[in-house]
Amino acid sequence: MCGRFTIANPDPGQIAQQFELPSVPTLEPRYNVAPTQSVAVIFNDAEGKNHLDYMFWGLIPSWSKDASSASKMINARAETVAEKPAFRSAMSKRRCLIVADGFYEWKTEDAGSKQPMRITLKDGEFFGFAGLYERWTEPNSGEMIPTCTIITTMPNSLMAPIHNRMPVIIPRDQYKTWLDYKTTDATKVLPLLAPYDAEKMRAYPVSRAVNNPKANGADLIQSV
Repeated sequence: MCGRFTIANPDPGQIAQQFELPSVPTLEPRYNVAPTQSVAVIFNDAEGKNHLDYMFWGLIPSWSKDASSASKMINARAETVAEKPAFRSAMSKRRCLIVADGFYEWKTEDAGSKQPMRITLKDGEFFGFAGLYERWTEPNSGEMIPTCTIITTMPNSLMAPIHNRMPVIIPRDQYKTWLDYKTTDATKVLPLLAPYDAEKMRAYPVSRAVNNPKANGADLIQSV
């Protein structure tokens, strides 16, 4: 599961360069992004160009009658994402990258308590979670609401002692392959939904203050 993440140092220039965007608006640092909040998403348009937009974290399938499923669809499992009715269409046609520079997971200690851990890339760079998006229309108001989910997979050797799942991080040299709107055969991109190289990642304990989804201070990402 991936239920919290960070964009602690959202440098617009670096994000634009890494995700091949013409420009990026000023982004506020976010130290504790939680489900049902707005998140920065990169997607490919019909002309093959990348765009950044904000979407509601918690996918609502286009055919849903209401938004009640959103909080249950913050994640999609890599093993079944191409088969599940809620994700199947998006996996073929609406793949995206969700911008982050770290994520949190909770490690169960011997005493049974849970220690929050922050996981980042060793080089501190931004990365893109493998995601899917939908554009859902609210039946009563007619408002179009963009929503998204983060795909998870089995843990690598760094994550295994912490949790039995981890978010899929798409390697930078595979962004184009993952985002390519012309690739509608999901089997061609399923190999990308693999655990990220553990040697390129690090994990460290952080304050339990991160347990509160309303907390959003720079102290949350400090090692304890």
